[in-house]
Amino acid sequence: MINPEDILIESYVAQSSSLRIAIVTETFPPEVNGVAMTLGRIVEGLLQRGHSVQLIRPRQARESSIPTPDSLDEVLCQGIQLPAYKELRFGLPMKNRLTKLWKGKRPDIVHVATEGPLGWSAVAAARKLQLPVTSSFHTNFHSYSQHYGMGLLKTPIEAYLRKLHNHTEATMVPTKALMKELQGRGFKNVTLLSRGVATDHFTPAKRSQELRASWGAGVDDLVVLLVGRLAKEKNVGLVISAYRAIKLRLPTTKLVFVGDGPMRKQLEKTCPEAIFAGVRKGEELAAHYASGDLFLFSSLTETFGNVVPEALASGLAVVSYGIAGAQELITTGQNGVLVPPGDELEFINAAADLAGNMEKFRQVRQASAASVAHLGWEAIYSSFVDTLTGVLDRHDWQFSKVSKPLQSSSVSHSSA
Repeated sequence: MINPEDILIESYVAQSSSLRIAIVTETFPPEVNGVAMTLGRIVEGLLQRGHSVQLIRPRQARESSIPTPDSLDEVLCQGIQLPAYKELRFGLPMKNRLTKLWKGKRPDIVHVATEGPLGWSAVAAARKLQLPVTSSFHTNFHSYSQHYGMGLLKTPIEAYLRKLHNHTEATMVPTKALMKELQGRGFKNVTLLSRGVATDHFTPAKRSQELRASWGAGVDDLVVLLVGRLAKEKNVGLVISAYRAIKLRLPTTKLVFVGDGPMRKQLEKTCPEAIFAGVRKGEELAAHYASGDLFLFSSLTETFGNVVPEALASGLAVVSYGIAGAQELITTGQNGVLVPPGDELEFINAAADLAGNMEKFRQVRQASAASVAHLGWEAIYSSFVDTLTGVLDRHDWQFSKVSKPLQSSSVSHSSA
C-alpha cells in the first residue's frame, strides 16, 4: 500500500533541493580576515546555487557603505569590539530574539561560524526549537590567549569551545591534522571542510613590474612578502629576522608587508626599510601577491592560513612552519619548504638557504601555482552542502517538510 506522505515527500524533493540556511557569524566581508573571506565565498556560492541564506551578524563600522546581495536575508545585531582586536566585534547574546525569529521563519538548518556570545545564543536557540545545527572551528582562540595577557583563561576558553561545538551535530574544520587534534581534545562529530582558493584571481599573470619598481625592486631583485594581520599572534618579528639573514646574502632584497594591525608602528621602527603597503583588496591584492618572490609565513596560531594557498597560486615560493593548511599543501623541496613548528633558527636558515639557491628557488616557484590548481571553490561549496544535508538526513529532514508548512524564501534586510 502506498503511503500518501511518501508521495508528498517525493513530490517536494523533485520540485526543489534548495535549503533554507541560517548562518550566524561575528565576522563577514568587507572585514579582512580568513574567516570573513571564507564565509563570504561560501554564502556567495550558496546563493548562486539557489539556496536561501539568512545571515545573522553584528553591525560593522560604516555599515551603510557595505554592499549586500539583494537575495541575502540579512539580520543585523549589536556587537562590541574584541579586546586588542579592534577590527573585529563580538555579537551580543540574543537567544530570545533568535528563537522568535526562527519561530516565525523556520530555517532548515543553522550553521554557527564563530564561537562568541552570538554563536552560543544561536546554538541555544536552535536546540530549543529542535533545529539541526552545525558549526565551524575557524580560530584558535585558546592559543591566541597567551599573546594578549590572558594565559590563565586558556583552560576555560578550551572548555567553552568544546562545549559549544559538542552541542552541534557537525563541527567543520579545514585540515585533517586539526580534525585529529580536536578529536583528541574531546570534540565530537568533527568533519573536514577544506578551504578553497580563487585560482583565476590569484595567479602569476598579475605580476607587475611597475609595482615592484615602486618598492625599489629591480627585475632580478628578491622581494620577501608577508600578507596578513600585523599582530603578536602572527609572529611577525621572525619574518624580519629571516629577511635580515637573506639580505646578508642578497643585499638588494626588499621586504613588503601587506596588511595592518596593532604591531605596525612598532614594526616600522624595528625595520624602517620595509615597505608597509597597508590593507589591499581585489585586484590590488592579487597584484601584490604576484609581484613578490618569497612568502614567509611564521604564524603558529592558524587553523588553516588562507594566505598560504593564495601565495602558492600567485607563483611564490613559501617557507612556513609545518602546521595547519601549509602542512597539507606544501611538500618541502617541491613547492616550498616546511620547518618544524617553533624552530626559529631552522625557519631563518631555511628561508636564507632557499633564497640563496637560485636554481632551486626557480624550480619551487614554477611548481607552486600548479600545486593548488585543484583547490577551486566549487568543490568546497559541494562539500559544505553535503555536510548540511547529511545532518538533515539524520534529523529525518524529508519528513519535517511534511509536518510543517512549506515557506517561500523572502528577501529582506531586517535588524534584530
